[in-house]
Amino acid sequence: MRGQGAASAAIEGRLLHGEERLELLCCAQTAEAARTPLVFVHGAYVGAWCWEEHFLPWFASLGFPVYAVSLRGHGASAGRERLNRFGLADYARDLAEVVAMIGRAPVLIGHSMGGMVVQKYLGAAAEGDCAAAVFACPVPSYGLVPSTFTLAWTQPALFAGIQSLAAGGSASPKVLAQAMFAGPMEQSRLAGIYRRMQPESQRALMDMSGWGLPQLWTMQRPPMLCLGAQRDALIPASGVRASARMLGAEYRELQGLGHAVMLETRWEAAARSILAWLEERGF
Repeated sequence: MRGQGAASAAIEGRLLHGEERLELLCCAQTAEAARTPLVFVHGAYVGAWCWEEHFLPWFASLGFPVYAVSLRGHGASAGRERLNRFGLADYARDLAEVVAMIGRAPVLIGHSMGGMVVQKYLGAAAEGDCAAAVFACPVPSYGLVPSTFTLAWTQPALFAGIQSLAAGGSASPKVLAQAMFAGPMEQSRLAGIYRRMQPESQRALMDMSGWGLPQLWTMQRPPMLCLGAQRDALIPASGVRASARMLGAEYRELQGLGHAVMLETRWEAAARSILAWLEERGF
């Protein structure tokens, strides 16, 4: 039995065989539940595991069918040796396979790069394929370049560490803590997260810098929420607000949280914010 976090729902792993073999975390106990399914899409340098400890069991305990996919080349999905070939369009096809497998329109919840993957998916999806979308600390819809320049100007040491990761190298746990969390993190927990992180596709990073951004004028527009984090060092809340305006989405801000909202000590504040928005809309 895999991670159970604060709730009793058991999260288990399975493989989805399609264009690429994909790792899928889910909760069999709630698969047939009446509530709208939730599909969680991870950001760069991680995999579906980032949702496993807290968000998946917590939302499953509330009766939601929950799923988290490791995009190709991530986690236990196939393609790690070909990672640099994959771009946002490839990741969007992975998400489409998960939605097709579920068989009913889910709420898509994308974090950081995952938010851009969801936008890319919505650009190709048929109307009605997605019930709603939540973008948590998403890469801005206009791309990474402005945020990158801001980081380089305001926090050059952190910028250097992130650039090392982007180039396929490594960054120190200290850089990881600065980039992802609002405050001090227990060292053993930080080390565990650091060990599970991985390189990201150079092609996907280029896509997010401008080469393959979602075409917003082609996107389906279900109800959408953009969540910014007050203390996000990577994607400033101002960038998330700008994305909300571009997408026609509602904007809400998480006070006192950093970029990795699902792994933060105060993760439940982020989960409850998403839940409140979903329940306001009857999901």
